[in-house]
Amino acid sequence: MKLSIVIVSYNVKHYLEQCLWSLRRACRGLDAEVWVVDNASTDGTVEYAKPRFPEVRWIENKENAGFSRANNMAIRKAGGEYVLLLNPDTIVGEDVLAECVAFMDAHPDAGATGVAMLKDNGGFAWESRRGLPTPFTSFCKMSGLCVLFPRSRVFGRYYMRYLDKEKPARIEVVSGAFALLRRSALDKAGLLDEDFFMYGEDIDLSFRLLEAGYRNYYLPCRILHYKGESTQKSSFRYVHVFYKAMLIFFDKHYRRRNRWLSPLIRLAVVGRGMLDLCVRQRERVCALAGIGIGREEDKTYLFIGREEAVEEACKLAVDNRLRMDFVVGDENGMPDGHLDASLAGRHADYVVYDTDAYRYEQIFRLMSRRKAGRQPKLGTFSMHTGKLLTLNGVYERQTRA
Repeated sequence: MKLSIVIVSYNVKHYLEQCLWSLRRACRGLDAEVWVVDNASTDGTVEYAKPRFPEVRWIENKENAGFSRANNMAIRKAGGEYVLLLNPDTIVGEDVLAECVAFMDAHPDAGATGVAMLKDNGGFAWESRRGLPTPFTSFCKMSGLCVLFPRSRVFGRYYMRYLDKEKPARIEVVSGAFALLRRSALDKAGLLDEDFFMYGEDIDLSFRLLEAGYRNYYLPCRILHYKGESTQKSSFRYVHVFYKAMLIFFDKHYRRRNRWLSPLIRLAVVGRGMLDLCVRQRERVCALAGIGIGREEDKTYLFIGREEAVEEACKLAVDNRLRMDFVVGDENGMPDGHLDASLAGRHADYVVYDTDAYRYEQIFRLMSRRKAGRQPKLGTFSMHTGKLLTLNGVYERQTRA
C-alpha cells in the first residue's frame, strides 16, 4: 500500500461527503486507502456517508476522542508507506496526491509535506507553512510584529511570508489539515501526542520530525480548506482548547531551557486568549444582529455549469430563495469560468461551480487569480449529491408532499 488517508470527522457530514468525492478523483491511479474516524458525531454522519462510500474504512467512536487520539487509531491500522492526515472540510485537487507522493519518493529526507491551502475566496491561507513557535517567534506573533514586518526572516518567521508561495520550500511546521507523513518517520518520531486534544498536535509532530533528523516541506499544490467548518471558533471552548495547546507545547519543548520565561509566556497566552475570545464574541453578536455584514439570505450567486446542472440548481435556488444567475458553460467551452470576458459586468457574492463541468484543479486556479475589488466566495454543486455547499451553508431541494 502506497498511501493511507486518515480523516477525523465530527458533525460535518456534507463537507465530509464533498471531501470524499474529491478523493475519489485524486486517488485514481494510486494504491491508496481511505480511513474515516467518526468522533461520535450526532448529525448522522456514519449512517449518511457509510453506504455512499463503501470503499472507505470506518472507525466509529462512541465518544469524542479528540483529534490526536482519533488519528492515531487509524494510523495504527493503516498500511500505507505514506500517511496523509486530512481535514474533512477540505477539497483535494485531482493531481495533488500524486504530486505529493512523487515528491516524497524523490526526497527521502522528507518527514512531512504540506500544500498551499486556499480560503473560500481563493486567498492563500498563511498557515499553509509556518515556523516553530519558539518563545521569540511566539512573542512576535502575539505582539503583532509578524504583521508589521511580514516578510522579515526575524520578525515574520511564524507565517514565513518571505517565502515564495508558488515555489517548493523547506518549512518547519506542516498543517494538520493536510499533512503527508512518511510512515518510517512516524515510527522514529512517534505518533501524534494525545495530550493535545485538538490544535497544536501538528506543531508538536513537526517539531519531533525535525528533531528526528527529517525535513519538512511545502509544495505549491492547491487544496481548498473551509477552515474551521468543523469547529465553533467563536466559542469559549475553542479559545480554551487552542491556547491550552500552546501552553502544552511550550511546557513540553521550551520550559526547561527558558524557565524564567514561563510566567511571561503563560501570561501572554492567557491574555491573548481572552482578547481573541472578546473579539470573536463581538463578531458573533454582530453576525446575529446583522451588523457590519450582509445577511446570507441577501447574498447573490452566479452559477456556472452544464445544462442539466443549471436546471437542477434553478429548482434548488427557488426552493431556498437564493438570488442566483445562471450561465451554461464547462471547462472546455469556458475555461476562464467566472473570469470570462463575457461575464465582466456580472458581480456576485458567490460563484458556484458545477464540479462535473470543472475539475477542482481548474476551480482552484480560477479562484486564486486575484483581481482588484471584491472577491467572490466559492460555492460548489454536484449532481451526485444534489447539494450546493459554501462555507456558510448547505442547500438542497426541499421535499415536497
